[in-house]
Amino acid sequence: QVQLVESGGGLVQAGGSLRLSCAASGNILRFNAMGWYRQAPGKQRELVATITSVGITNYVDSVKGRFTISRDIAKNTVYLQLNSLKPEDTAVYYCNARSTFDSYWGQGTQVTVSS
Repeated sequence: QVQLVESGGGLVQAGGSLRLSCAASGNILRFNAMGWYRQAPGKQRELVATITSVGITNYVDSVKGRFTISRDIAKNTVYLQLNSLKPEDTAVYYCNARSTFDSYWGQGTQVTVSS
């Protein structure tokens, strides 16, 4: 059973920063990729950033240059550094781990950016 536990969300003013963490149960390299998604009220869940097992990263255009996905393999943890936050970044952020046949989700962490 894969468990993903997110932390680090909160309330921040526009222009501020947060760092989200996703701690996985077990070796994260067994996943093809891990990533962060977000879902704002009334909107569909969208991909924010991913990192593959070989370390290739990808970002949605709206966060490029502001957000950074990284990982600590020894700690089985993936991070999302959020800088220059905007009110439109407000959402529940979810961690995802994807293997060949399965996809796993964390419980989500709320990020609220005030103007």
